[in-house]
Parts: sequence; C-alpha cells; structure tokens
Amino acid sequence: MPSTSTLKSGTGLLVMGAILLTAANLRAPITGVSPIVEQLQQVFGFSASSGGLLVAIPLLAFGLISPLAPHLSRRLGLERTLLSAMLLITVGLILRASHSEAALFVGTAIIGVGIALGNVLMPGAIKRYYAHHQLALVTGYASLTMGIIAALLSATVVPTSHLFGWQFALLVPLLFSLLGAALWWPMTKRSHSSAHTEEHNQQHSSLWRSKLAWQVTLFMGINSLLYYVLVAWLPTMLTDNGISPSVAGSYHGAMQLATALPGLLLTPFIKRMTDQRLVAALMSLLMLAGLIGLNEFPALALVWSCLLGFGSGGIILLSFIYMSLRTSSAHQAALLSGMAQCVGYLLAACGPVVIGWLHDMTGNWQLILWLATAAALLMMVCGVLAGRRCVIGEHSAQYAKK
Repeated sequence: MPSTSTLKSGTGLLVMGAILLTAANLRAPITGVSPIVEQLQQVFGFSASSGGLLVAIPLLAFGLISPLAPHLSRRLGLERTLLSAMLLITVGLILRASHSEAALFVGTAIIGVGIALGNVLMPGAIKRYYAHHQLALVTGYASLTMGIIAALLSATVVPTSHLFGWQFALLVPLLFSLLGAALWWPMTKRSHSSAHTEEHNQQHSSLWRSKLAWQVTLFMGINSLLYYVLVAWLPTMLTDNGISPSVAGSYHGAMQLATALPGLLLTPFIKRMTDQRLVAALMSLLMLAGLIGLNEFPALALVWSCLLGFGSGGIILLSFIYMSLRTSSAHQAALLSGMAQCVGYLLAACGPVVIGWLHDMTGNWQLILWLATAAALLMMVCGVLAGRRCVIGEHSAQYAKK
C-alpha cells in the first residue's frame, strides 16, 4: 500500500481521480439506455423482448465475468486490468452507437464485460491505495459519483437524443471511459502480475466456504435482485395502480436519484462506527417499508420510491465497504467482490424475467411484492451478520486488536 505521504502528493490525486472515474463508468453506460429503448426499437425494428436484452445482456456479463476478474488481475496486475476495463467500455460504446443492430448488441455485451471488471476490482483498488480508516470515506465518494453520473445521464439522454440524435446520446459516456483510461495508463507502471499459486487457489476455494463471505454475497445479491426488478417493473406497477405513465417515469427517476444520496449522507457516520450492523439494519428496513408501502398504500408511491432508492443505494455502499473491511488484502477483496457480484448479478438477470412470468400467472403485483418483502428480510439478516467487526479467515477478536 502506498504511504500516506504518497497519497498526499500528485499521485494521490491521480489515484483518487482514477477510482472516481472508474465509478462513473459502472452504471451510467447501462442505465442511460433504458429511456430511449423505444426509439431504438423504431430505428432498428426489433421487438420489445429484444429491447429487454439490452438490459439483460450486461447483467449476464456481470454475473459470468465477475468470478474471472480477480484471476485476470492477478495475471496482468490490478492497474492494467482496470485500464483494460476502461478501454473495453470505450470500444463497446463506439460499437453500440454505430448504425448496426448487431453492433448495438455486441457493443452492449462488451460494455458489460468492461463494467464487470471495474465493478469487481474497484474495492480491491481502494483497499490497495487507502488506509483502513479511509476505506469507508473513499468508497462513499465512489458510490456517490456512480449514482450522480448515472442519474444525470438517465435524465439527459432523451433530450440529448432529440437535439443531436440517438447515436450522440449513446456516446456521451465515452467522456468518462476515455478519462478513466487516461488516468489508469500512467499507473500501469506499478502494476505487477503474479502466477497462480497454491496459496491463491486455496484462498479462492476457502472463500466460497466462508459463512462471512456468503453473508456479504447474499446481502449484495438480494439487493441487486430487488433493485433490478424495480428498475424493470416499477413504472408498470405504478401505472397499474392508476398513476399516469409520465408521473410513474418521474417516480422511477426519483428512485434512481435517491440511490446516490447514501454516499453523501451516510459515509461520515459509517467511518466512525466500530461495526456496520445498525446501518445495515436501517437500510434494509427502508427497503422493507418501501415494498410494504407499495403494496398497501400505492397512493404514496413517491415516498416509497425514494425509500427504496435510498435503502438500495445504502446497501450498495455498505456492500462495497464490506468487501474492503472484511478482507485482509486487495486480492482477497477482489475475490470477494467477484463472488458477490457473480451471485448478485445472475440473480438480477433472472429476477425481472421471473417477476414478469409471475405477474402473467397471477395478474397482480401483491404476491410479488410480498415475496420481495420476504427476500428483503433475509437480506437484512445477512447484512447485520456481515456488519460485525471481523475479517474472513480471522476471529473478530484478533481483528479488533489490530
């Protein structure tokens, strides 16, 4: 880990800039597509189900690529792999904006691979470059950046497409991927690869047998499932309850904007806590309140949408913090991140499809929302357990002595 003095120098600004620009690329290139899917359908003439693939493909890429990211980082080095992630996102964005239906889908898949690498390795990068007491603060900045950029691009993609065309609108995130690549490039000189050792293989296999690792994984995974179900179906839930499509769309945007707030409001408190059990419980309770409220009092949908967004954003923030605090090295943080995101995004990719099938079977949202409430209860239990002051492979008392 670089010394504190190093991080106070210009190198420290370079590291912070690279991490924040990585965060800026981890959601916006995907969430910014949904508002113009109808426009893309008109341009290319594909079906609604094919339009849904534009959301599902990146999630499948996240789930499939996440377990491979730590191994790639170990071979190439952390900084080189993060540079590769930025370059993949750049190539994918350019392909996606070319006037070809095949390129649209291939580019989306490449973007998903790049984001998967960045998602997994960002906690490891924070773990490598920052001291223990700085982890929550830097993670909070990254989470805030991720949410704000995603909300900004989601809000502006439609007017941008009307003014300059859909291709230009889809190329806007290119600014962040190119800047991210530019900042990681000079840092690749300190990036070192290492062979797969027996110790590494044992560490990887033991992680999947760790109760704490599974608690972190399910905490993040269930939240990903619930979040992407809401991203896919919240507007339909609201319109089925008599809310106009335009108002439902604004509530959907409010939920996404609310996911950015925990990075700003919670971080100062989290970094002072000896453990994170209380915050995990509170964020989960917000999700529970939002789901129950949607079911029982849909007239207050704006309130429930904001609670769901804030709770989900807080859990994302906590999940990334757990990946740094519950591990003993940058590489173990990357392994845990890969495990959690593999499970989480595979759940997330399946969730909207299964929920759509359940809705077709039942004709209403009540059962679905109660099932989501039960999942949120399990998420709360996992989050509270993962919030204890301990490290994977070590007893919490030993960790407390450090």
